[in-house]
Amino acid sequence: MVSRNIASDLLLITLLTAFQVFILNRVTLFGQYIPVLYPVFVMFYPFFRNQFQFLGLSFLLGLCVDAFLGTWGINAFATTVIAYFRTIIFRTSTDTTTDFFSFQGIQWTQFIFFIITSIFIHQFLVQYIEFFKFDRFFEILFNVIVTSIISFVFILAYTLAFKIKQKV
Repeated sequence: MVSRNIASDLLLITLLTAFQVFILNRVTLFGQYIPVLYPVFVMFYPFFRNQFQFLGLSFLLGLCVDAFLGTWGINAFATTVIAYFRTIIFRTSTDTTTDFFSFQGIQWTQFIFFIITSIFIHQFLVQYIEFFKFDRFFEILFNVIVTSIISFVFILAYTLAFKIKQKV
């Protein structure tokens, strides 16, 4: 188990925001796709912690990214939505009915499905709120899919580097 408190959570939010804004947003793959890493905070936040604090921290993370990118709350909304529905996404991904959640007890395929589902929902909300027009529906959907795949690769690398599946 990872020992975390509010100070370490705020430090992690600061580091993820800085990494996203100052490094990843300058990396454009194939000329238009930007990888997204900051939702790992929401995905891998310990399940046993205070849920109200978790929602507040998730909102703060999204708001910090919005402040630097000038996106007027879009990231805050998307991050808070996946934080709110994270338990449902986890249960759906793992097909579990227990109230005790841990990444250690699930298979890699379930873990990967949880990551893919979470990042797709996040990207879907961000992209459709920011760029939505009926005549660009399939173009935006394609952008969501490609950005989700690229972000999945970055998040999987983060997961393997920091051994998230064994810790949380």
